[in-house]
Amino acid sequence: MKMHNRVRACCLWLGGCLLLLCSCGQQEQKLRLGVSMPTATHGWAGGVVWCAEQAKERLQAAHPDLEIFLTASADAARQAEQIENLLVRDIDALVVMAQEPGPITRVCQRAKEQGVYLVVVSNPLEQRCEDVFVNGDNRSFGRAAGEAIGEILNGEGTVLVLEGIPCPINTERVSAFNQVLAEKFPRLRILDSQPAWWNAEKGLSLMENFLLKYPQVDAVWTGDDDVLTGALKAYQESGRQDVRAFVGGGGSKNIVKRIVEADPLVKATVTYPPEMLAVGMDAAVEGLKNRQQPHDGKREIIIKSQIVTISNGTAFYFPDSVY
Repeated sequence: MKMHNRVRACCLWLGGCLLLLCSCGQQEQKLRLGVSMPTATHGWAGGVVWCAEQAKERLQAAHPDLEIFLTASADAARQAEQIENLLVRDIDALVVMAQEPGPITRVCQRAKEQGVYLVVVSNPLEQRCEDVFVNGDNRSFGRAAGEAIGEILNGEGTVLVLEGIPCPINTERVSAFNQVLAEKFPRLRILDSQPAWWNAEKGLSLMENFLLKYPQVDAVWTGDDDVLTGALKAYQESGRQDVRAFVGGGGSKNIVKRIVEADPLVKATVTYPPEMLAVGMDAAVEGLKNRQQPHDGKREIIIKSQIVTISNGTAFYFPDSVY
C-alpha cells in the first residue's frame, strides 16, 4: 500500500512537471510585436496613436498567441532607446514610424541582424533594410490639393501655400502641387510658400504675416488640417473677405465636418490616413504568421490620397476618431 501511494505521488509530481513544461513551451511560442511611433504632438499624430491602440486590441483579440508592445517617443534619441528596449524583450517583429531616419536606421539594422521582421511606415530609413514599407502617397497628396484648388478657382487666381515641416515628405507634396498648377492651371500664381511645421499656432502666425504682405489672395493651401485651423482663425480675425477657398490636408474629422456642412471658406481637404501604422501592424502579423519573406525581399503598401469635398465628405467623416 505504501509503495502504491509512493508511485501514485511520483506520477502526480511528474504530471505536474509536464504541465509546467507545456505551459512554458506555450509562453515561448507567443509571438511578440513591438511598435515604435512618435508621440501625439499634433492632430494627425494623435490619430496615428489612436489607430495603433485600436489595432492592438483587434489583433490581440484575433490572435491569442500574439503580444503587442506600443511605444511612443518625443524625439529620435528616445525612440532609438525604446527600440533597443523592445529588442531586449525578444520581439519577433518591429513596426517603426521614425521621428528621424538617421538615428533610427542604425537600430533597425541591428533588429534585422537579430532576425526581427521589420515593417517601416511613412519615413523611409537612410539604408533600406525593411521587409515591408507602408506609406501614404505624398505625390498624390500634393497633386490632389493642386487639382482641388485649380477646380475651385476655375484655373485662375492667386494662391498661398502653408507647407509642413521641411523634410522629404513635405518636398514631395509641395513639388507635386506645384507641378499640377504649372501643367494644368498655368494661370494660377503662387504668391508665397513657407513652412508652418504642421502646427496650428505656426499656421496662425504665418497666415498673419501673409495677410499683411499680400492685399489680394484667392485661395490658401495648408499641408495640414491643424495648420488650416490656425490660418483660418488669422483670416477671420483680419476681417478680410477676399479669400475664396481654404484647402487642407490630412482629413481630420473637424475639417471634414466643416466641408460636409458647407462651410463658405473650407472647401476641401486631402486624405492622408493615420491608419497607415495600423496597416503596418497588420503586415507584420501577416509576415510572422506566414513565416515567409516576399519573393523580391521587399514589399510596398502605398495608400493614395483622395480629395474630400462636399460631394463625398460623408464617406470620410469618422466622428468617433480622435482625428
